[in-house]
Parts: sequence; structure tokens; C-alpha cells
Amino acid sequence: MPRPREFEPERVLDAAMLRFWERGYQATSIEDLVKATGVKPGSIYSVFPGGKRALFVKSLERYSKLVVPQKLGELDAPGASVAEIRGYFDGLVRDLLSPEGRQGCLLVNTAIEKAAEDDEVAAVVRGHLARLERCMTAALKTALRRAEVRPDADPVGAARLLVATAQGLMVVGKANPDEAVLRAIVDNAFAGLA
Repeated sequence: MPRPREFEPERVLDAAMLRFWERGYQATSIEDLVKATGVKPGSIYSVFPGGKRALFVKSLERYSKLVVPQKLGELDAPGASVAEIRGYFDGLVRDLLSPEGRQGCLLVNTAIEKAAEDDEVAAVVRGHLARLERCMTAALKTALRRAEVRPDADPVGAARLLVATAQGLMVVGKANPDEAVLRAIVDNAFAGLA
């Protein structure tokens, strides 16, 4: 008869997610995960068949479920418009100016580190980018109806540019958390909408 689990998988996922977020996939060893979660390697492999990689993919999914909605804020709400898009970018800048925010976004970090070599990881990252693009497209369509952007604005094209700008902003912010630089990037992204 198998022994009952002595830990909650969600708690293990949260601890693993934080460790991967802090260090990245390659720099996080099974020993690091054991220390972070308090769970022995055999138990990790038992609950997450596939070990470290499986735990990483589940951590990305958990991050997408728990952290991304907080970061999106009102941008994900019905009726979101230019103010909510700007609020999202202002939140990114605030985060990047804080010591803990400089670790960036787990999904952006993962896109840089691992998405080119791992199709399953790339699919999770693509899902995040598609979600962000949907939110921005919907907000820009609302802005177009409210005449908050120029009348010939292309909501889909502009949303794609804003998504790319957001991802680039997070990369720049990790290396150069200078508020004037980050705000100039955001201001220039919005200049084309006026």
C-alpha cells in the first residue's frame, strides 16, 4: 500500500515556481528544488513524472494562472481601453524599478532561455503572448469606438506592437532599470496611437 502524501502539490508548485522565477530553468537544480520545496527528489518525481522539466512546465502554467492576472489588472476587464493599457505598462515600469521586480516575468525569462529548444515550453509562452494580445486588441477596439485613438488605428497591429514593446521593456528593465529610459520606451509606444 503506497504511503500517503505528506505535502500539498500546489504548495510545492508555488515554491518551485518562485525558485525557477528567481534563477531560471538551467540554473535551478533538483537540489535547489528540494531545498525550496522541502520535498525529497523521489517524491518530486512521483508527483511530477518527468522530474525537473515537468515541474517547470507546471510552474509556468501556475504562474500564468496566478501571477499573470494580477499583472494584467484592469486590462483584462470588459470595457478596458487606453487607460488600462497604459496602467499595465505603468505597472511594468514600477515592477522593474523594484529589486524584486528586476527578476522580470517568468514567461519572458523562459522565452529567452528555453522556448527556442522546447516546444511544450514555447506553447505555454505563446499562450501567454496570445492572451496579452487579445486583451490589448479588445482594449484598442474599445478605444477606437470611443475615439481615444486615431481613427485609422489598426487594433490588431497596434496590439502586436504593444505586446512586443512590453516584452522588450521587461528585457531592457532587467539590464537597465533606469526610469527615464523605461518611460521613454512606453511613451514612444503610445505616440503612434494618438
